[in-house]
Amino acid sequence: MAEESILPPDWKPKEEGDRVLARLRNICRPQVKGAHGSDFVIADGKAYVVYMANDVQAGENPEWTFISTELSVVDLTTAQIEKKGIFASSEMKYENDSLPFGACFCPRIVRKDDVFLRCFFASQNPHKRPAQTYYIDYDLNHDQFANRIFPAYIETDQGKFPMQPQYLYQHAAAKGFKGKAVMHGLLMVDGFKKIDGKAFAVLNNFPAGQNAWAVLNDTLDCFKVMGDYFQPPEAKLTESAVNRLPDGSWLAISRQENRDGNYMFSSSPNGRHWTPHEYRPFVTHGAKSKPIFECFGGVYYLGWNEKPAAPGVSSRSLFNLDVSRDGMNWERKYIFRTDNSFQYPTFREGNGGIYLSVTQGDHSGSLKERIMFGKLEDL
Repeated sequence: MAEESILPPDWKPKEEGDRVLARLRNICRPQVKGAHGSDFVIADGKAYVVYMANDVQAGENPEWTFISTELSVVDLTTAQIEKKGIFASSEMKYENDSLPFGACFCPRIVRKDDVFLRCFFASQNPHKRPAQTYYIDYDLNHDQFANRIFPAYIETDQGKFPMQPQYLYQHAAAKGFKGKAVMHGLLMVDGFKKIDGKAFAVLNNFPAGQNAWAVLNDTLDCFKVMGDYFQPPEAKLTESAVNRLPDGSWLAISRQENRDGNYMFSSSPNGRHWTPHEYRPFVTHGAKSKPIFECFGGVYYLGWNEKPAAPGVSSRSLFNLDVSRDGMNWERKYIFRTDNSFQYPTFREGNGGIYLSVTQGDHSGSLKERIMFGKLEDL
């Protein structure tokens, strides 16, 4: 029996996508020239959006020590941006510690409790020292960061260590991973999934080509690696997004750097043991960019960049957002096609709707110039 359609028969994905694009607005400081990699949570009618940015040039690079991590707060009722500012930068001083020299990279944010949000970020100086992931808390009652930072930890089969790339690499190498060891790149690329009272995260190392599925401990300061999924090694699989399907199994969609660059999928019955990646027929002609895989109101949202048909067009100018009730049968709900690019979006539920943040630009090669924020749809 065919699946009942989620969308009405006259639904027009491109027109609906255009309406969403028209509602987006820049939430960065006026001085920002490069921005990328946003994440956010919704709390008490506001969106707390974190991202990396700089005031020097478009794009991002872990070797640019002038990259900082920033926060913008958006009131969802008035659409006003209430706050913009840097919370971590090279050699920044706090009450209890100072950051080392290097870029502050790829922040991710999770609600810790009724009072605090927790922001994670990596301090990186490639080829000079191992990167270290830190966290800092945001006090909702006082509307400001607690001026203290702390190192995060990672727990693998080998033990508990500071959250640095070599420990994830050693864990994967013991399981047969053949990629290179690098001193930077360990990031929580997909943000957090809150499931059954636990916070789960994808641990990714882009330059090495690693993906791992991890769960945060109850105090939200240590990532325990549950399982790795890097097969087949010739694909070089990175920047995955993961969700749990209705039958309790897990499904990951991963960016592929080698071969044809199309996205590939790995599944697991328990989050620990994962199948080798394979293609699936509902994703074709994928581009090399980060996908998303979310679930809102019992409906899955799968987002991915498609290679444009026209030559010379940015590979991140076309983003498809598909929906499904079972994670197997998909319909195209939105098409985002824009010369400004539509890359590395984040979608979150709250305040009666689904909201998004996304990287866009209009004049540089990378088109990583600002973070745009807006509403996708009502729930």
